[in-house]
Amino acid sequence: MNTAFLASVIVLCVGVFWGVYWVPVRAIAALGLDGAWGTGAITLAAMLFLLPFVAGKTHLVRDTGLVGVVSITLGGAAFALYSIGFLYGKVALVVLLWFFSPVWSVLIAKFVLRWQVPTLRLIAIGVGLAGLFIMLGGEGSVPVPRSLGEWMAFIGGLIWAGATAGMRLKSRVPPLPAAFVFALGATLTSFAVAPFLEPLPAIAGEDAVWVGITVLATGGLWWGLSIAGLMWATIRLDPARVGILLMPEVIFGALTAAIFAGETLSASEMIGGGLVILCGVLEVWPTKANAGHPRAAKNAP
Repeated sequence: MNTAFLASVIVLCVGVFWGVYWVPVRAIAALGLDGAWGTGAITLAAMLFLLPFVAGKTHLVRDTGLVGVVSITLGGAAFALYSIGFLYGKVALVVLLWFFSPVWSVLIAKFVLRWQVPTLRLIAIGVGLAGLFIMLGGEGSVPVPRSLGEWMAFIGGLIWAGATAGMRLKSRVPPLPAAFVFALGATLTSFAVAPFLEPLPAIAGEDAVWVGITVLATGGLWWGLSIAGLMWATIRLDPARVGILLMPEVIFGALTAAIFAGETLSASEMIGGGLVILCGVLEVWPTKANAGHPRAAKNAP
């Protein structure tokens, strides 16, 4: 009981913590590490923090198999797109489009993994799609992501759904080595796309120390400590509880963006966003039909 309570607290804190992740990301960009360069630096810092915990333990990664390792790496790539997206779109919309991933999870479960999908999951797809159309097309526009940040979150959520399915089925890597591989995937993705988004950064001398401190703190706390904690907690909790406990990320992201960045949502964006959140709740709601099938936990940050 104590372990389950601790795991629940960790997941809840991770959800709240990632709800304000956009703040250091934009702060680092404002200091000169703009675009994907900032996320690349953050995740590289996370790798340095995690390196002592994986040194000499490469067999842990090797033993999990190619599919498991690739799934963890793709999970990091998806999170990198999510992180970069905060610089090119509204915070609340980026978070909500990321949380659209339950729709992809259900579709992967049904058509790729050939699992029996309960009726409630199919209803979740309908609710999620309705929310997406209202959120993106409520002003009479074509219901597709409009900004680069929205596209990154949308595509990242799709990749994340596939990655979590692979991690849950094939990965046996302990939390800290898994977090290292996760950060590696994010680092490679960030530096791969960085030259296409912004020129090579030039940081003013007086800002260099502050940039270094912020990068190290963000990488160590968000990508190191919180990701490792989340991976430890999710295997000790029912996926439904994990998904619900992560929901505060949406609320804290929207509230902090409204307060500190002056970003507000239109009526259609709020209604559609509410349906996307409801989709997430329906997707993780326990059903008898899924008792025999492992499901990818809807993690986010």
